[in-house]
Amino acid sequence: MANVAVVGSQWGDEGKGKIVDWLSQRADVVVRFQGGHNAGHTLVVDGKVYKLSLLPSGIVRGGKVSVIGNGVVVDPWALVKEIETVRAQGVTVDHETLKIAENATLILPLHGELDALREDAVSNSAVKIGTTRRGIGPAYEDKAARRAIRVCDLTDEALLKRKISTLLDHHNALRKGMGAELVDGDKLLAQLIEIAPKVLEFSDIVWRRLDEAKKARKRVLFEGAQGAMLDNDHGTYPFVTSSNTLAGQAAVGSGVGPSSINFVLGITKAYTTRVGEGPFPTELFDEVGEGLGKRGKEFGVVTGRKRRCGWFDAVMVRQTVKTGGITGIALTKLDVLDGMDELKICVGYELNGKEIDYFPSNMADQAAVKPIYETMEGWSDSTFGARSWADLPAEAVKYIRHVEELIEAPVALLSTSPEREDTILVRDLKTRTRDDRIRQRLNLTPF
Repeated sequence: MANVAVVGSQWGDEGKGKIVDWLSQRADVVVRFQGGHNAGHTLVVDGKVYKLSLLPSGIVRGGKVSVIGNGVVVDPWALVKEIETVRAQGVTVDHETLKIAENATLILPLHGELDALREDAVSNSAVKIGTTRRGIGPAYEDKAARRAIRVCDLTDEALLKRKISTLLDHHNALRKGMGAELVDGDKLLAQLIEIAPKVLEFSDIVWRRLDEAKKARKRVLFEGAQGAMLDNDHGTYPFVTSSNTLAGQAAVGSGVGPSSINFVLGITKAYTTRVGEGPFPTELFDEVGEGLGKRGKEFGVVTGRKRRCGWFDAVMVRQTVKTGGITGIALTKLDVLDGMDELKICVGYELNGKEIDYFPSNMADQAAVKPIYETMEGWSDSTFGARSWADLPAEAVKYIRHVEELIEAPVALLSTSPEREDTILVRDLKTRTRDDRIRQRLNLTPF
């Protein structure tokens, strides 16, 4: 397998867990490069179910090295709890199997508290983001403001004390203004000293380890979190996460050059979902939307929140293909569309009486766009569990091909159920050259 970056092409929750699990079998090293424990992957390996929030998916497989890169913000207490959970399931977690970048930023208790304080203080007229309240955003803020505490700081108590003082100069001023109890610096120092050995056990010079892997021609899987439309620059700002979720971040967030990424696989749901606040042009508020949610079991892995559902938005995905440098997509949850008489695909937007072919950056424009739909014939036959192209109804094939045309990217993989083996490598005579190239890059064989 070439070095593959797996990213979501919509608002997250595209079904990355299964695809990442499938690809991680073929990788030597699996790297998380952004986000925090607000992301989630559910993996099923040999009948066991693993729910991961921070740990890379490779951790549950023997013989893999799992890496938490510098682009990730790490809650040390959540990390230790997750490690204890998977160890109880029989997973080996030690310095050989898990490496955490020494320059990764820490999420502290005050970050989660600030997250909640801000969200609860938002008035009806202000912008409510829909945060997971896990401190992700405030931790990234401190990182950008150069006052963050990092993994490597845990090795030096005197330095740690000075950095806590600098940090609290900012945070306690905020908390005082919001009427919240001030943070006790000595207490925070004691908490960090207590947790430090359990984190430092895994601390490493990650950029060097990845360079060594590159020289040894090891296969690296870069595992993204959330989705492209939650990117801090290119997403539906301000209703986004606090990190860059595009494939370009895989290089920055792990300490490798962009040439180290050979293939960008965009995980794409056959319809559209979103969790939390923010614009959603194709959202459905009728029984069709409810049906998609029920059949697709659309609840967040981490938050448990019900996902908003709507038709496939080709305009949005075409844009994320461009901004994310996506080489090919993995189309997931096709089976959820089974039994529908007709399907709609958004092929453009109407904004202030004009037709546009892109998702605008302006917040007001994003809220105002109206979808322009094409209607396609649905299919009555089941695609659930299909493992070959020939098993798909003709109408489903037409749908897939039209999606390819609209988003200007090939469907490299097709998922037809949550089961790992229910995955099709798309190929036919017209696309044999393209698909052979995809197969070669991913080191896959036809099913």
